[in-house]
Amino acid sequence: MVEPVSKHRVFSSCPILQVLDHDVPTEEPVTFHFLAKFYPENAEEELVQEITQHLFFLQVKKQILDEKIYCPPEASVLLASYAVQAKYGDYDPTVHQRGFLAQEELLPKRVINLYQMTPEMWEERITAWYAEHRGRARDEAEMEYLKIAQDLEMYGVNYFAIRNKKGTELLLGVDALGLHIYDPENRLTPKISFPWNEIRNISYSDKEFTIKPLDKKIDVFKFNSSKLRVNKLILQLCIGNHDLFMRRRKADSLEVQQMKAQAREEKARKQMERQRLAREKQMREEAERTRDELERRLLQLKEEATMANEALMRSEETADLLAEKAQITEEEAKLLAQKAAEAEQEMQRIKATAIRTEEEKRLMEQKVLEAEMLALKMAEESERRAKEADQLKQDLQEARESERRAKQKLLEITSKSSYTPMNSGMTALPADLPSFNLISESLSFDFKDTDMKRLSMEIEKEKVEYMEKSKHLQEQLNELKTEIEALKLKERETALDILHNENADRGNSKHNTIKKVPRFLPCS
Repeated sequence: MVEPVSKHRVFSSCPILQVLDHDVPTEEPVTFHFLAKFYPENAEEELVQEITQHLFFLQVKKQILDEKIYCPPEASVLLASYAVQAKYGDYDPTVHQRGFLAQEELLPKRVINLYQMTPEMWEERITAWYAEHRGRARDEAEMEYLKIAQDLEMYGVNYFAIRNKKGTELLLGVDALGLHIYDPENRLTPKISFPWNEIRNISYSDKEFTIKPLDKKIDVFKFNSSKLRVNKLILQLCIGNHDLFMRRRKADSLEVQQMKAQAREEKARKQMERQRLAREKQMREEAERTRDELERRLLQLKEEATMANEALMRSEETADLLAEKAQITEEEAKLLAQKAAEAEQEMQRIKATAIRTEEEKRLMEQKVLEAEMLALKMAEESERRAKEADQLKQDLQEARESERRAKQKLLEITSKSSYTPMNSGMTALPADLPSFNLISESLSFDFKDTDMKRLSMEIEKEKVEYMEKSKHLQEQLNELKTEIEALKLKERETALDILHNENADRGNSKHNTIKKVPRFLPCS
């Protein structure tokens, strides 16, 4: 196993060991894990270079998934959402459909087994938070992940099995804040803590390790480890962490200041580039929406023109039919009028004819009566036909007027659509729409004092926003914890789950727990 070493220039004081200095297995293939040996107290402040941040993110993520760092279930879901944001970018419901996380390892197996929840249910809760991270770049999402992870109790702690003078088995924890003594069954809450700034000297002889406090009135703390090689590793970790602890509390060296300044400039440049790309994307989307609206409007105008043309054709057909019917009715009326006149003439002729006999007279009277009735009927029919002809003329006039209105509407639609030129069925964009040049422009930056002051003000503003966000985040975590509590299988809770819940009920966190534990109890 290769001892973890740091690749960060800030941690350059730590010794770099050659691979051949270790007991390398002879079987093949041989897997090497090159890891950060010393953990930062504040990842956002100390991980200057983006590549260092990314590699450290991968290391911490694997330790959480492998359960080398304990993470409560609700925080595991939040961390998973940031990991998804870092890998997939902004959430898009059309792309990131249900089941897209099925092959991803995002939660510790302990968390999955602790609840009666299907993979789809976990994915739904992860995706709900993932959707809220829109706009965060990969490095920002990874940093949010690390800022949450660094507050976990087991973050950055290297554990070693030790015994005190009585032979009691204990655990020694070495991290960026100091040395901590744990009960083997409780790796979350230390029994005793030794902050680096209160330690005067650390040494070992054979297997005995001695911690001398800064206050000479306090007894030293001694313990034994199993192997001499373990003592050497403990001493290396103590020296490196103590050196970094003291260095963090001093002004940065010129080299570190230059690195941080370059990192700020690079961050500002990337931020401006992302803003420019976001503006271009927004303008492109607006142009596409405008184009779609114009195409929709053109299609609507085409449909209206088709409907108006069909209405015009129907009106013309109706007008022709009405004109033909009116002509036929008018001819029928003339014919009936002619027949009525002939009947009248026949009646007059019959009246003038001398009837010599009574029988002839009676027959003549009957014929006259029939002729009068026929003439009356013919006159009524003629009058009805005349009225019908007048009505048909009126209908024809209305049809002609409807035809005129249809033609007028068609002309209006044609004049409107003339403003939207078409080429092969596609709509050309208006001349005043912005054009897009996706070729990256060369950007130059000249950071002056005013720029640095502005950046400082922005950093302070970000701190305030982060505190507000942390409060909101804690509320969300509590809501998720309450939501899934009913699905928890109590019998599957691990000892660390129980200890974490007890600490949470007492309101204890990583940092205030360390402050509360005893300092330098006499060794017995």
